[in-house]
Amino acid sequence: MKKKVKVIFYPKEKIVEVDKGTNLWEAANQAGVHINSVCGGDGICGKCRLILKKGAVQTKSTTLLTRDEVKKGYILACQTRVEEDVIVEVPVESRQKKRKILVDKDAGRFRALHPSLKEKVPFKYKPLVQKMYLALARPSIHDNLSDHVRLYRYIQRKKKIPVMQSGLKVIRSLPELLRKNDWKITVTLGMRGGTIEVIQLEGGDTTGENYAVVIDVGTSTVVAHLIDLNTCETIDAEATYNSQKVYGEEVTRRIIYAEQNRLDKLREVVVSDINNLITALVTRSKVRLNDIMAILCAGNTAMVHFLLGFNPSRIRKEPYIPVCISPPPIRAVEIGVKVNPRGLLYCLPSIASWVGADITAGILATGLYRAKDLTMLIDIGTNGEIVIGNREWMVCCSASAGPAFEGSGVKCGMRAAEGAIEKVSIRSGKDIKYTTIGDSRPMGICGSGLIDLIAELFTAGFIDRSGRLDLSRDKRIRERDGEAEFVLVPAQHSATGEDIVITQPDIDSLVRAKAAIFAAVNILIGSLNLEFEDIRIIYLAGGFGNYLDRKKALTIGLIPDLPLERIQFVGNTSIMGAKIAMLSQEALETCYEISRKITYYDLITHSNYMDEFMSAKFLPHTDLDKFPDVSVLKIGSVKNCMMNMKNKNLGGD
Repeated sequence: MKKKVKVIFYPKEKIVEVDKGTNLWEAANQAGVHINSVCGGDGICGKCRLILKKGAVQTKSTTLLTRDEVKKGYILACQTRVEEDVIVEVPVESRQKKRKILVDKDAGRFRALHPSLKEKVPFKYKPLVQKMYLALARPSIHDNLSDHVRLYRYIQRKKKIPVMQSGLKVIRSLPELLRKNDWKITVTLGMRGGTIEVIQLEGGDTTGENYAVVIDVGTSTVVAHLIDLNTCETIDAEATYNSQKVYGEEVTRRIIYAEQNRLDKLREVVVSDINNLITALVTRSKVRLNDIMAILCAGNTAMVHFLLGFNPSRIRKEPYIPVCISPPPIRAVEIGVKVNPRGLLYCLPSIASWVGADITAGILATGLYRAKDLTMLIDIGTNGEIVIGNREWMVCCSASAGPAFEGSGVKCGMRAAEGAIEKVSIRSGKDIKYTTIGDSRPMGICGSGLIDLIAELFTAGFIDRSGRLDLSRDKRIRERDGEAEFVLVPAQHSATGEDIVITQPDIDSLVRAKAAIFAAVNILIGSLNLEFEDIRIIYLAGGFGNYLDRKKALTIGLIPDLPLERIQFVGNTSIMGAKIAMLSQEALETCYEISRKITYYDLITHSNYMDEFMSAKFLPHTDLDKFPDVSVLKIGSVKNCMMNMKNKNLGGD
């Protein structure tokens, strides 16, 4: 029997007993201590830092900690195994903070989508789940229909429903319920494929209490909106980190974890997140859990697989085949979601292995599928999904950008939480100004701040077109442990007591991420024999886009060089599209039609993708004709930058 040892995590003094030899990352998970991690415990991100205060451990050597940090007792949780009782401290930079949740501020009514989407929703109001009050005539010797037939007849008098079905439990309850309530009941009807199901029967008139929850099951964040299906109002919204992140920041790492360990674990943790969100919503809104009759989820293909317990392993292996992209409605209770036991759970249809239901929802919400002019939708995240088209045709693709834009894999990067630097400017090449979320002391840099910083370093001449820091340019650029870095916030001004910096590898990672997205956009445009000028409007989707400076994104070559008025932020189109589908059966059918008709373009099969990617690894691009509005007069020649890139590649980057 293995010896048990005790681990105490400060500053919250959480205590857990684990087997001797357990690594501290696993111990933290068992203790409910949430520490930052990008790689899912593989020891390659360096985010799960702890400070050993007391006790003996075995830790692997790593280049992710500086000599000074090692002297101070820093260790990586995932690379350290406990040998005896230990005390460790979770430093400020390793603690997960509550995120600044980006909830779309719609008008609360079905007619309004988003402030930047001004046209009305073209769908007829007809929610996926409806309640109907019935006052049935008592049977007699002259009217002796069965209770079941009588129920269906009264329903069909109010609604033209050609095909209906009922579960055995509903039919069994019908006789007593009718007679106990003087033949006055409320029936709940739910759309289920090509039929309408009688989901539930209640005595009396309960039509005033009919609610649904719409969920964006994101890789990083799970967002839930509580909707009154009678009024179309969004009553409340809540969000949380996706707890799957401890098994890997990226979807691919989570799939690998599921293959090597337990697929059920991935489902359990995201279902737990959803249940916690629903509990928070109903508690605040004083809504009965039993009155939530429907759940509708949107997310990328892998996240939907995790949620439903589908094996996702073939999504990441050639020829990249998902189990299912259009899941049928199921009972929510089948996967452990705690609402009314008879409640239905819907998932919007995905498009392909790497273009999910969140993009289907985005196409619906923006109206791209019915646009007269050529329109582009770019969803910027760990995967950058791009859609081009109009009412006649649509083509989409996906590019793996990595988690850099979400602050992950960056030394001082963080999600958009309190204390994150989200805006940066360098005035006259000297004075640095920044703003943080919550106006707090800075703790790190989130995605929008990182893009601002790269653009400002570029225009100030601190980095060249290949993204290389110039050590001779400014005293804030220094070399530490063999790496160049730029000091954005000195230690005395940061909340962590450490310098907030951006390192050369950080810059390289961000440039690669932007290159992946722009290369995808460029290939898609070229493959369709189009020019950027042909695009009438570009929608930038996702919570990230709400705080993105369009001019600076254009400066570094992340988005095409078009007039800024043709580039619009549209917020969380995943949740918006899902709400529309929940409130209109016609809209849900349109989602299925979008999924069927759109063409998926696999970039892996494109022979020139790597060439396009390499060309986009310059600021803003190797081909300056693609970015005529970006001034490069102060930055060196293309020839010098090409030489820098060549040297960087030869150096083993």
